Amino acid sequence: MELYLFWTIAQRELREALRNKWLWFYAVGFGALAFALAQAGMASAGYAGLGGFGRTAASLINALLLFVPLIGLTVGAGVIAGERERGTLMYLLAQPVNRAEVFFGKALGAALAVLAALALGFGLAGIGLASAGGGEPSTYLALGGFATLLALASLGLGFVISVLTRKSATASGAALILWLALVFLGDLSLIGATMAFRPPPSAMLTLLLLNPLQVFKLGAIYSLRATLDTLGAAGQYAQLQFGAMLTWVLVGLLLVWIVAAFGLAFALFNQKRNAA
Repeated sequence: MELYLFWTIAQRELREALRNKWLWFYAVGFGALAFALAQAGMASAGYAGLGGFGRTAASLINALLLFVPLIGLTVGAGVIAGERERGTLMYLLAQPVNRAEVFFGKALGAALAVLAALALGFGLAGIGLASAGGGEPSTYLALGGFATLLALASLGLGFVISVLTRKSATASGAALILWLALVFLGDLSLIGATMAFRPPPSAMLTLLLLNPLQVFKLGAIYSLRATLDTLGAAGQYAQLQFGAMLTWVLVGLLLVWIVAAFGLAFALFNQKRNAA
């Protein structure tokens, strides 16, 4: 893999992704909501429960669970499918570049665009916290780190969808369906399984960890130095089993999701029948 070609493709994809109006629509929407939550959370400091920053961060977690996967999935879904639909993918692969340079260059460019959108949202939230006179930088950075890992995992899943589809509209629809499944059906299925089968805490924890959004939620809540009791028996079981290593276990699981998603997408892309 030639680094010059790899970086050239990444720059091109970054420019294309930054032109995506939906990326900035979601980013500005998340940023505005995060700023409002920061202002409201700090204004309510002193009430029962978490302090001002804790209340803000807890609210931000719910916002991140909605916006971060949506940004990653929609950006990733349009990368390969959009090029294929326009006919430019075949032209690009006909150049003296290999498929790894094309795929990972596009992945890097899309990842940089997604991280730019996240930075905008977290920047606005940080401004809201600073103007309200509150915040814990280390905890806020930990929350941002978990959000970054979730965004990259979602981007990888979006790439899988993009490789498997031939039209950008189809890819976008599939990304929205997967987003709904991860965000809403994931929680509903856990609730249904708990009520119907009453599984032990170990089984519930396994079901939680199969969903990257739930892994993010566990890590984000734990980074607040709050108890996992809010997640029921599964959260308590996780804290009991892993103790102080829980954060690193959850980070490792999100990294596995990232590697697995991009690895599967590249394996599919590398097949001739899916390459163009």
